[in-house]
Amino acid sequence: MIGDCRKIPYSESMPTQPDLFSRVSAAVAFVRTRTAVVPRVGILLGSGLGAFAEQVEEAEVLAYASLPHFPQATVEGHAGNLVFGRIAGVPVAVMQGRVHAYEGYTMAEVTFPARLLGLLGCETLIVTNAAGGIDPELRPGQLVVLSDHINLTGRNAAAGANEPRFGLHGFPAPRFFDMSAAYSPRLRKLAIAEAAAQGYALPEGVYLAVLGPSFETPAEIRAFRTLGADLVGMSTVHEVIVARHMGLEVLGLSLVTNAAAGVSAEAIDHEDVMDVGRQVEGRFGALLTGVLRRLA
Repeated sequence: MIGDCRKIPYSESMPTQPDLFSRVSAAVAFVRTRTAVVPRVGILLGSGLGAFAEQVEEAEVLAYASLPHFPQATVEGHAGNLVFGRIAGVPVAVMQGRVHAYEGYTMAEVTFPARLLGLLGCETLIVTNAAGGIDPELRPGQLVVLSDHINLTGRNAAAGANEPRFGLHGFPAPRFFDMSAAYSPRLRKLAIAEAAAQGYALPEGVYLAVLGPSFETPAEIRAFRTLGADLVGMSTVHEVIVARHMGLEVLGLSLVTNAAAGVSAEAIDHEDVMDVGRQVEGRFGALLTGVLRRLA
């Protein structure tokens, strides 16, 4: 009878999802059944830069779709593979593509790959991206090492309940953590030195992140320049935030694929971003390989 039916509370009627640490840990456990490689360096490849993963020696490839709880890349230029192996003798895990908040993903999903890399054993995270040049001195095809960032996405990936188990080497991940040197000065110097050894100057720059997916307006770019930004894009900052929360050392590299809105009269197109990535993949790969060789 209807009168005998117990009213089920909302919390009991909805299926419960494991917490983020448990979800990432499940992905870690799965990966460890598929490869014996314990990566020292994690590399996140941005738009048009995925070809670098082909330089991994003795590569073992896991599709994102095979990993428990792992978000799926939907944007052109993000292949969606996790590649294990060695580069210049360094054990690496290379993320061939990322997901973005503008795709509809939560902060936990956007930063899931960075969390995974940390729990797999990485102590260094190299983040790369395609970016628009706000500084008029920056030309398409130029590589820039990130010195800092400005987060204007309106979100912070560390917001919410703190999870101390994400800390490395037995140290709890803190509730509040320092971001004054989010991009390692040591790694920046190393990258600049490697570029000089390869015969070109590698400038430093400040990356400003917006939510996207629309490109910025000329008025916004003028405002960003006033704020001190040299580059603009739609990724990176959230991954860097959680990497620092975990205690990873971070190196950031941007490929300037276009002049930002108003800097040039040309319209901005994602296919152009991909084309520039293909044009400079040799130089980009040589720089990353040289950096890893120096880390070795």
